[in-house]
Amino acid sequence: MSEVQQRIDDLVKSNRVVLFMKGTAQFPMCGFSGRAVQILKACGVNDLTTFNVLEDDDVRQGIKDYANWPTIPQLYVNGEFVGGSDIMMEMYQAGELQQVLGAEA
Repeated sequence: MSEVQQRIDDLVKSNRVVLFMKGTAQFPMCGFSGRAVQILKACGVNDLTTFNVLEDDDVRQGIKDYANWPTIPQLYVNGEFVGGSDIMMEMYQAGELQQVLGAEA
């Protein structure tokens, strides 16, 4: 495992809810990242850890390889890859994301 992959792995496994995104939760830098943050807020997540991939090109590419997923944002819950903003929206509307997060629907 490369140094970048190890950093990503440590971040994913040492935090309950991790969102790799463009920008920050306070200032998303793309619509998909903004939507992902809004979905998590709607689920009542208050222990969200975010990583701004725009500040680290190695992680920006490395996260795509880590999950074998080509786009950002990427959500991880309890060390497991959940998906990007479209999957998050589908899961939220079906009540599945709330279950994954341990939130009440």
